[in-house]
Amino acid sequence: MPRNDVSTFVAEAAVDVPERQALVESGGRTLTWAGLEDEVARIATGLGAHGIRAGQRVMIVIGNRIEFVTAYLGVLRAQVVAVPVNPRSAPGEVARMIADSGTRLVVVDETALDVVRAALAEMQDVAAPIVVVTGAEPGPGEIGFDALRADVVRPVPPLPDPEKLAALLYTSGTSGRPRAAMLSHRALLANIEQVAAVEPPMMHGDDVVLGVLPLFHVYGLNAVLGGVLRHRARLLLVEQFEPQAVLDLIDDEACSVVPIAPPVFTHWLPDEHLRERLGPVRLVLSGSAPLEPEVIEQFTSITGIPVHQGYGLTEASPAVTSTLCSRTNQAGSVGAALPGIELRLVDETRRPVSGEDPGEIQVRGANLFSGYWPDASDGPDADGWYGTGDVGFLDPSGDLFLVDRVKELVIVSGFNVYPTEVEDVIREVDGVSEAAVIGVPDPETGEAVVAYVVASRPMTHLEEAVRAHTIVRLARFKQPTRIEVVDTLPLTVTGKVQKGRLRGIERRRIDEGLL
Repeated sequence: MPRNDVSTFVAEAAVDVPERQALVESGGRTLTWAGLEDEVARIATGLGAHGIRAGQRVMIVIGNRIEFVTAYLGVLRAQVVAVPVNPRSAPGEVARMIADSGTRLVVVDETALDVVRAALAEMQDVAAPIVVVTGAEPGPGEIGFDALRADVVRPVPPLPDPEKLAALLYTSGTSGRPRAAMLSHRALLANIEQVAAVEPPMMHGDDVVLGVLPLFHVYGLNAVLGGVLRHRARLLLVEQFEPQAVLDLIDDEACSVVPIAPPVFTHWLPDEHLRERLGPVRLVLSGSAPLEPEVIEQFTSITGIPVHQGYGLTEASPAVTSTLCSRTNQAGSVGAALPGIELRLVDETRRPVSGEDPGEIQVRGANLFSGYWPDASDGPDADGWYGTGDVGFLDPSGDLFLVDRVKELVIVSGFNVYPTEVEDVIREVDGVSEAAVIGVPDPETGEAVVAYVVASRPMTHLEEAVRAHTIVRLARFKQPTRIEVVDTLPLTVTGKVQKGRLRGIERRRIDEGLL
């Protein structure tokens, strides 16, 4: 059958290996490929029965559990647009994304139900979407997840055009302000196939793949889940990362492929029995942020397990490079381009750089997004190239080395934090005249958020007021771990905050042992 969308992989597997396990939750629930296909088909039909039409948006606010997978794939099959959202988002964030995307239906689990209800309460002037609840009793005006599952499945017409929008994923792009990347069915499928073309393969059909990376994040959504569906591997769904519990699960479920984010290594390396506990693992994949070469060397020397990392971004669906594509292992490299993906470096005038000089990384390939919602702005140029906002250099073998970020993105536990968003929230606090947010190294999370705040008038307890406000308005990983109240911020002659000087202050504090 033609592969029109990601859910087609499920339909194929349900025919060929119907009784093989596709999904297993850490709590014990399982679903075979035949069972997964049945759920996807029922939800695709059920969306239509509830008035949701092709092209409309459905928000998914669910943790790593079976219902996320079935809802997401059902949405894709129905040619509706999926909007996966972090269940730990603050109500204001959810309200903004519902309004911005024009979401018509929200599927939410019990962990985020209060957040969604609070978000909708803030939206008095916007037509309320249908709320579908799983894991809890629906409230007034809400419906249960079972009501979304049709009793009789109706066939869905073939997808007329792979360029049709499949998912909206909120990211900063190159603007520094969160907005939704428009990922088409073509882009999602292309990246799954580009990764599948890597030799040796990252996944096999007999692999058990750890699914601890959040499915609302593009890495978990398309690199992990998409790869599992393509290869008919088994996905172990884990809702929360607890270092010791996850090690137990890897052993109990015989996980052979372990995709994780860099902060995980910090938690695991001190374990004196790490080699034994990772006994079933044949490959560790690291992504979403650079991993120090020393960490890779230490981990591999202890466990004997190879670690391969790559470079990617939401706008590329997400994988761009992998060290599995490198000719030789090189410390500090994030690998070479995947098959079907081109890389080039350009200077500030957008001209290609020569030799091994650093430049802004540009990407071209069928995996690229279609621009930002709603008008497809700032997407790939007329020749198909997209500027990532990251700086790197390419060595003669084609390996990419990351140098810096043009964007002032902060990456906390693999999740993107956009300083402008945090700064806007801090400026809402009465008594704040200015704010500047930067990332600082953190041994637990990779980076942490630090806010420098200037008071508009003499006052006490400004730090406490800022902290209380950010707790209400921001997801936990976006909240500043430290708030510095200062008299002034260092500015350029044009009035822009010199964040490099703030980072210098933080580096000196670390060097002097003050932090």
